[in-house]
Amino acid sequence: MPPMPRSIMWAARITLIAPIVSAIEVAIPLTAPSGAASLMGNLVSLSIEQDRWIDWAGTTEPNTFFNNVLDNFVQITYTPPFVRIGADSEDHTDFSYNIEYEEDIFPPSSTITPYPEATNITVGQGFYDIIYHLPNGTQVHWGVNLREYNLTAAYLETVALMNAFSSPAVVEKNITLKFIEVGNEADLYYSNQGRNSSWSVQEYVSEWEEFAYNVSTTANLSELSYTKLIGAAFAASSHNNLSGFSPQAIFNLGILESPAGQLIETISQHHYSGSFCTGGGSVLQDLMTKSYIRGNISAFSPDVEATLAKGLDYILGETNSMSCHGAPNVSNTAGAALWLLDYSLYATQVGISRLHFHDGIGYKYNLIQPTTLNYSILDGSPITPLAPHVQPAYYTAIIAAEAIGSSGTTQAVEISIDEDNVAGYAFYEHGILSKAIFINLIAYFSDAGARNSTHIDFSFTGSGYTANNMSVKTLEIGYASDTVNLTWGGQTYETSDGRVSGPLTVDVVPICSGVDLQETEAILVTFL
Repeated sequence: MPPMPRSIMWAARITLIAPIVSAIEVAIPLTAPSGAASLMGNLVSLSIEQDRWIDWAGTTEPNTFFNNVLDNFVQITYTPPFVRIGADSEDHTDFSYNIEYEEDIFPPSSTITPYPEATNITVGQGFYDIIYHLPNGTQVHWGVNLREYNLTAAYLETVALMNAFSSPAVVEKNITLKFIEVGNEADLYYSNQGRNSSWSVQEYVSEWEEFAYNVSTTANLSELSYTKLIGAAFAASSHNNLSGFSPQAIFNLGILESPAGQLIETISQHHYSGSFCTGGGSVLQDLMTKSYIRGNISAFSPDVEATLAKGLDYILGETNSMSCHGAPNVSNTAGAALWLLDYSLYATQVGISRLHFHDGIGYKYNLIQPTTLNYSILDGSPITPLAPHVQPAYYTAIIAAEAIGSSGTTQAVEISIDEDNVAGYAFYEHGILSKAIFINLIAYFSDAGARNSTHIDFSFTGSGYTANNMSVKTLEIGYASDTVNLTWGGQTYETSDGRVSGPLTVDVVPICSGVDLQETEAILVTFL
């Protein structure tokens, strides 16, 4: 019998042992294999719907809750936040010198979209200036309007952007504009009535070059400037895009040789793993299934390969579980949090360097709800005011950050696991094995009976130092459908200020004893 585990803890806990229904052995290289993906601390980042940007940043004073939940990542990775601001509402935004912050026109709420996007947004200089409320060092990717085909609007937005980012308050905090995005999901302009039936990728490239040239000259961008342009920002992969829009298509049309195209540093595409735009019965286990996650990400492999071959970076500049703000009792659950963890880490294995998970006020799939909500995110019904809070997916973003750490040298590889719904990843710092994450993607519900677990034993390949002990930190989840009361290492982020609270609990066990992984659970193993 292996030695009993010891725990680093300041509070007693009772552990119920789940029945072991399978046992596996995983082989982990002691040193980073050739081609291991390099991971930055901002791998899991945010995309924010800009129609209610002032609720995220605050107007006369910062939104302390939002800043705190961003700073939690900084404390773990020493990497500043990377925030994309824009999305659909960037293409419905105009600028006016007569407005201080913004004025919005919203369509009626519905049970499918209780918190709809604004159909018209008019902003003033203050809308951009409040970027200084964000944490020191924040990097920003901001979108300007292409859909309305209004050069004046794009020009005025760009002027306001550059005024904001050159202001003393922003410069002092080293908050920087890394990218300007010209237009959001232009491949959908015909279907959303932005263009007529003749709209094509050829027309897009011509329009983008015209607008992006105007934007880049207004912003005084050059190959030497810090701020660059985002390329593409399309809604689908080339595999699924029937309209012919893809990175490969715009490359072939010469976009990178145009004056503005030479300022493209990163290609961005968008992806949702399903849709709730017309309602319907989304199934949580479908979202969580390992093969489904891999299929969704692998569809982008040709686009990633074509992008990297041009010497450019590739990101998912907007992504989340289900489009149209998420599916109720799916996107807002603990099960979806496990989806996010596996989805993000698997994305690194095909060359995706960063993922911006889309959030908007009251959206079901949010990591963060930064302001008080008065209506249910599930169906729009009135509720007792709900203070700012994090949702389950926030926990797994924290787990990813902890796995990556602060060394600036982290690499990761997927661990080969012959189980349909158990995923694992090994992490290396300075080329040496440091940690591993294991995720059990079987959705456990309250009516499922006994909660099963998989026992995992370790073997190691290659040469190098082999530790004797490991620490095991657990994301504890009651059921896959839970929306609250998760804990990470015994601690909670479900606090009034967004800061972690409670005593830390980490088990220290001999490596030879292996670990048990319950259904609907994730663990972080650190080799000591």
